[in-house]
Amino acid sequence: MVKKYSYIRAKLNIVVDKKTDNDLAYLTHYFQNHKNGISEYFKPTATEYLSELHQNLNLVQEPNFQYYLPIKWDIPFPPPKNPKFKFIDLFAGIGGIRLAYQNNGGKCVFSSEWDSYSKKTYEANFGEVPFGDITKISEKDIPDHDILLGGFPCQPFSIAGVTKKKSLGREHGFLDKTQGTLFFDIARIIKHKKPKVFMLENVKNLVSHDKKRTFKVITETLSELGYSLYHKVLDGKYYVPQHRERIIIVGFKKSIFKGKESFEFPQPKEAHFAITEILEPKVDEKYTLSDKLWNYLQEYKKKHQSKGNGFGFGLTNLNGISRTMSARYYKDGAEILIPQKGKNPRRLTPRECARLQGFPDEFIIPVSNNQAYKQFGNSVVTPLIQAVAKNIVKELQNLNECCRKSDTISSTI
Repeated sequence: MVKKYSYIRAKLNIVVDKKTDNDLAYLTHYFQNHKNGISEYFKPTATEYLSELHQNLNLVQEPNFQYYLPIKWDIPFPPPKNPKFKFIDLFAGIGGIRLAYQNNGGKCVFSSEWDSYSKKTYEANFGEVPFGDITKISEKDIPDHDILLGGFPCQPFSIAGVTKKKSLGREHGFLDKTQGTLFFDIARIIKHKKPKVFMLENVKNLVSHDKKRTFKVITETLSELGYSLYHKVLDGKYYVPQHRERIIIVGFKKSIFKGKESFEFPQPKEAHFAITEILEPKVDEKYTLSDKLWNYLQEYKKKHQSKGNGFGFGLTNLNGISRTMSARYYKDGAEILIPQKGKNPRRLTPRECARLQGFPDEFIIPVSNNQAYKQFGNSVVTPLIQAVAKNIVKELQNLNECCRKSDTISSTI
């Protein structure tokens, strides 16, 4: 008998919080991969954890998977039934990159994200709990895949992040021990798993950081691993009403593609988005700035204008596009303020932030407003990533077609 995931979630008391460990990741990954060869990576630990759950919850059913499988995925974005390719989702956040690749027919076989609040949002939408800290996960425990995806942390390389760290006397870039070296975790996984393709995403400033030395280390490392590289700074304004520039790095395995890939980054047509397109018709008064905060932001901007710099709030043109939304948006909403007649401006609602990043309204937001602002500020413009994914998947399909023709010719000789 088919059971809904919502029923299983309730019966097994699947709750994602700060106490959540990798056991729940093993269980949900097995639920999503029990029919394919990927299951061997997850089943042993998932089986043991299921037995523990039955014992702790005093469940009467036998602690095996026959009772739970198959599953009807009553979640917003279920895994595809007939996937075209497999991918892994590193530094997954809330799943913006996953969503883009699922929409192109891909099946996620492994996800990793350290933040517990982001895990909560990810599970609510995809029915899967990501594994935790990637630095503690062996590359040998990651399933085989066609495409590796990673939006690795950008704070060590962002303009704002570098400025803040310098002011605090802290290291930035690769010298940032907590985040800057996470690229090398991507590299070790690529080295071991040898995916056909990878796609990495980061802030525009990655290219120029540390007099371009940081980007040189990254590209040289990836090239030495045997990949043909493509990179370009793309702007989200062609897909949503937000100016958001990000560097996308794509690599194709030379030993597989033989340098014959014809990949190009998408060439979007001129777009004329307006912020009014993503605004909700009725908004709670709590999103309107208090007199105290509004006065502070105005004085702060005046102070910096007198020094000749452009720091300060951004009052958005409703018929135009917004500034780049960042993870700090929860603090005061300063970079994107919505003007209101007869009263102080307001910040965007979490749902409007989701729309600004191209997330569909079906996307569940199960966390507090502050956490939601951080999550969407850290995420990606999903339609932009989806456009890149479409061109990558096209190359994979061309490769598969060439392989089929080669096999046919060989069988006739």
